[in-house]
Amino acid sequence: MENAHSYAEQAFRVLDRGKTTIRYNHEWLADLKFADLIRLGSNFTIQQFLAREAFRKRWDQGDPIYLHEYFYSMMQGYDAYALNTDVQVGGTDQLFNIVTAARKVMASLGARPNIGVIMGILPGTDGVVKMSKSLGNHIPLNSTPEDMYGKVMSIPDAAMGQYARLVTRWPPSQVADFEAEIRAGTLHPRDAKMRLAHEVAAVYYSEPQAEAAQEAFVQLFQRGSLPEEMPDLAMQPGQTILDLLLAGGLVESKSEARRLIDQRGVKLDGIVLEKGDEPLPHAGVLQVGKRRFVRVR
Repeated sequence: MENAHSYAEQAFRVLDRGKTTIRYNHEWLADLKFADLIRLGSNFTIQQFLAREAFRKRWDQGDPIYLHEYFYSMMQGYDAYALNTDVQVGGTDQLFNIVTAARKVMASLGARPNIGVIMGILPGTDGVVKMSKSLGNHIPLNSTPEDMYGKVMSIPDAAMGQYARLVTRWPPSQVADFEAEIRAGTLHPRDAKMRLAHEVAAVYYSEPQAEAAQEAFVQLFQRGSLPEEMPDLAMQPGQTILDLLLAGGLVESKSEARRLIDQRGVKLDGIVLEKGDEPLPHAGVLQVGKRRFVRVR
């Protein structure tokens, strides 16, 4: 329930709180009987699940696929039925659950099948794999405008087009012009990314807050607040912020790192880091105090 509250607060960055009803699927799933599950399962074949790329890859590699993993799609389909859903919106990784599972379950129970609106998957700040908190490449919605602006500025140039299409309010024609200007060299990638970061921050906060975030970024990165040269550090899988501070020579021990974090003396791209036992949220400039810097890649 605590997680659900957090998800709802993020959703309210987009949805009108006063016009949104929140439902919890234990309201209907908890009452299902074993016979109900058998009836739901009779709508699917093993071949349908194995046709999905994620399952097929594991099957081909001989990795285990557990029976309970199939339940997720059936439960999501039943959610759509219980809510009398007209439309489900999701990423391409939800294509089977929304278009196949939900429509099959709804039709088998005598309901009108829902329609799926399927969106592209937004890559994380690494520009490669999908955005995920567990992978440490996400941009939190409920952080600060400065944090959001800075994280968008950290994405690779190659990902700007995807962000423009999937996150901004720009119409397709404006996105096309944006990409064309970058390709032609009439819009410098740095300036393009600043335009993109401003738009994203304005979507989730406000125009004045986006302006302030941009000014803070310019002040930090473009007016001499950071040294022009600093050591580079390659981030390794599984490393925490404490590990990186130690590996980058910014501290002499993890206990010193913890003390500095507690004193709000550790920053990433100008944003104070509050926890040390977590992965770095994205690549960028790691700073301790006013004089110690390392660029994490």
